[in-house]
Amino acid sequence: MTHHTAVPSAVRFEHHEEPLGIGEDRPRLSWQVSTDTSGWVQSAYELELGPDEARLVSYGRTESAEQLLQPWPAPPLESRQRVAVRVRVWGTGDDGPSGWSRVAYVEAGLLHPGDWQAAMIRPAWHEASEDTEPAARLSRTFEVTGPVASARLYASAHGLYVASINGRRVGRDRLAPGWTSYHHRLRYQTHDVTGYLRPGTNVIGLELADGWWRGNLGFQDKRNTYGDRTAAIAQLEIADDGGRITVIGTDRSWLAGRSPVLGADLYNGETYDARLEDGGWAGSGDAALGPVAVEDFEASVLVAPDGPPVRATEELSVRAVLGTPSGKTILDFGQNLVGHVRIRVSGEAGTELVLRHAEVLEHGELGTRPLRVARQTDRYILRGGREETWEPEFTIHGFRYVEVSGWPCDLDPEAFTAVVVHSDLARTGTFECSDAMLNRLHSNVVWGMRGNFVDVPTDCPQRNERLGWTGDFQIFAATASFLYRIPGFTASWLKDLAAEQGTDGPPPLVVPEVTFDKPPFPVRPVMAAWGDAAVLVPWVLYQRSGDLEFLRRQLPGMTAWLDAAARAAGPELRFEQGFQFGDWLDPAAPPNDPGAARTPWQLVAQAYLACSARVAAEAAELLGEDSAALNGLSQRAAEVFRKRYISGSGLLMPPTQTAYAVALSFGLLEGGERAAAAAGLAAAVEADGYRIATGFVGTPLVCDALTDHGYATAAYRLLLQTECPSWLYPVTMGATTIWERWDSMLPDGSINEGEMTSFNHYALGAVADWMHRSLAGLAPAEPGYRKLLVRPRPGGGLDWAEARHETPYGVASVRWDLAGRDFTLQLTVPAGCTATVVLPDAEGSTYGVGSGTHSFSCAAALPDGAVRAPELAARP
Repeated sequence: MTHHTAVPSAVRFEHHEEPLGIGEDRPRLSWQVSTDTSGWVQSAYELELGPDEARLVSYGRTESAEQLLQPWPAPPLESRQRVAVRVRVWGTGDDGPSGWSRVAYVEAGLLHPGDWQAAMIRPAWHEASEDTEPAARLSRTFEVTGPVASARLYASAHGLYVASINGRRVGRDRLAPGWTSYHHRLRYQTHDVTGYLRPGTNVIGLELADGWWRGNLGFQDKRNTYGDRTAAIAQLEIADDGGRITVIGTDRSWLAGRSPVLGADLYNGETYDARLEDGGWAGSGDAALGPVAVEDFEASVLVAPDGPPVRATEELSVRAVLGTPSGKTILDFGQNLVGHVRIRVSGEAGTELVLRHAEVLEHGELGTRPLRVARQTDRYILRGGREETWEPEFTIHGFRYVEVSGWPCDLDPEAFTAVVVHSDLARTGTFECSDAMLNRLHSNVVWGMRGNFVDVPTDCPQRNERLGWTGDFQIFAATASFLYRIPGFTASWLKDLAAEQGTDGPPPLVVPEVTFDKPPFPVRPVMAAWGDAAVLVPWVLYQRSGDLEFLRRQLPGMTAWLDAAARAAGPELRFEQGFQFGDWLDPAAPPNDPGAARTPWQLVAQAYLACSARVAAEAAELLGEDSAALNGLSQRAAEVFRKRYISGSGLLMPPTQTAYAVALSFGLLEGGERAAAAAGLAAAVEADGYRIATGFVGTPLVCDALTDHGYATAAYRLLLQTECPSWLYPVTMGATTIWERWDSMLPDGSINEGEMTSFNHYALGAVADWMHRSLAGLAPAEPGYRKLLVRPRPGGGLDWAEARHETPYGVASVRWDLAGRDFTLQLTVPAGCTATVVLPDAEGSTYGVGSGTHSFSCAAALPDGAVRAPELAARP
């Protein structure tokens, strides 16, 4: 009797969560396998493809152990083509093939510019666009005369758009088409609208608002970054049972009307007059409808999405209703989040409600100073005569607290719902341990990522900035890759980075690029750690996803950046003059001089040049390219670093936490220098009272530098510190996200006086990567987690810790418990993977295991005082 234990999951296509309207004509295929056979490894697979489940064709058995990103076996997809795919596998211990996976469907979008018959249209009326303009409605009627087999809507916009058919909102996407480098890449979305159509007369509509295209953007109060008119392009394709397609595209036959959205801005908020809801659409009888104009537009700029859309992902209720000293009413949702508030209200027509949003309270009032000029204010004017429900479409806010004014009746907290909005990424990683404050810290990291992954990885979600700063993402990419499945999201951002960077020079500081008109830096400065995103972000994504295409696409940009950095360093390859961010937001820096770090920016730049050149050389080698020049550049930069910043005894000059952390983490030390530098770092941490003394650059590195060189106890004391500056100080202050500054709020409850003070900035939360890999002990040892490194480092008085991550191959999990010195470990390794397990005993006992569930135990070799730290006794 044939025995099969392997069960393959449904096939995934590239990095798409929903493969409808994809832009690849030969998408690579991946699958996971579940099995109860320990050590199972795939030996072969077979794919079947066809137009539907009834007409599948085998493409033969392929001898391969690979489950990730396997080549498309069939002819390339044509535009609009829909294909069914399933897989079966052979592997260890199986007498024959597995059963077939569930059938997965992939459908191509419009792959060629010539597929677009629609035009980019806008209202023909005049707009000055010097300030926020009302939203516009574009629409037309059309007839459906026979049975509809399928219907697809392809749409995009200059600005933000919401599509509707017969008054029904199309899809769940928000802030579409998202934010890309619009003049290089403008995304379009594909929607299955088969169920939206009805026999007879139908109405298709598009509502348009400013968004990133022409709304306020950046901290220098710019508008009209990409253009001064909003416009939209849409193509509705209706197929009948015989396969004939009717195309209804945007053209001069459409009509333009006014929207009830009187103004909408991402920073300032939305104003909505419900009395105007019924007008503005074709077929509504609105006499004010006018013509549209056709814009010059090149369809070659349109691209299908790589990652998931922005959507509403969660809803939160009011936790408390507060009265302020000045008599205002404030709602507390209990969590700093990004999104908007939905209201339910009854009252007289013309009544205006005002919602002001902010992240914190200061002295009992709404703390709006950190917003700078961003108003974060929504206004709703009642239609009257019935209960009304409303939520804004074209804005988002960073907030925990909402000040309500103009409410027409007794305020019922159940009339308000906070709607959480961000890119609809799949959650892949969790962490928990026996310390409640560390769990809150980790939760804050997750919420900080959620709030700042709104189509691009931004620095902050609330003030007049919200930009895709390259340095922030560079230091957080590893943490993000564990928590959520981000390859598709990041592929899009990296394509924008490459498009903006071009073939020569550094990438912009923010991606998509928003230029700065004022000093202290030119438009395209060489900025170490920020420019290094061109090298290190694709490297992290390759390591975590196993996808070599991240390196292939970005290698030209890697070398362009390193050439620019080397030129800036001069013929001696030694950074001297100029300005760089360096170890930004060192806690010792004055509130209004965040770049005044204890570690010179020149040291940071020198270290990053050596590190990134080495990483780029490894990437080149993996791609079969010549790496000699890059290796040479790395070695020369490292030599300059050692001569300039390392004393003969291996101590760093200056002896800061960041200087030691980069030297140790970037492999810039030789021989006995490493032990001396590690001791120097531990001494620096002790001299700083086990308080963090690093900014953006040192923070993600310092715990690894300590732990990897025998000073795990010092790393734990840093992590568990509650006095300012520390990771847990904000937790003691009630933080529910990661702050921009170590002291964004001062102990007396007042907001840091610095002009730049955010309460939702993920960068300093990059320590979570160390918590996943070292504290819990779950790390990748080979790209894509094909091999795991399970090396937990118990300490800090923790009784247990656990981490779980859905790798590309399946779920890997680790749980350890410590009772005195009795250590136990439970480990799950996904099918197709192996793991190296290193136990925390005196010998560092090491084991190699295959897939399945495994248990280990040992007597933990903990340093004195590490079994139970006395300061933890009173922890919640």
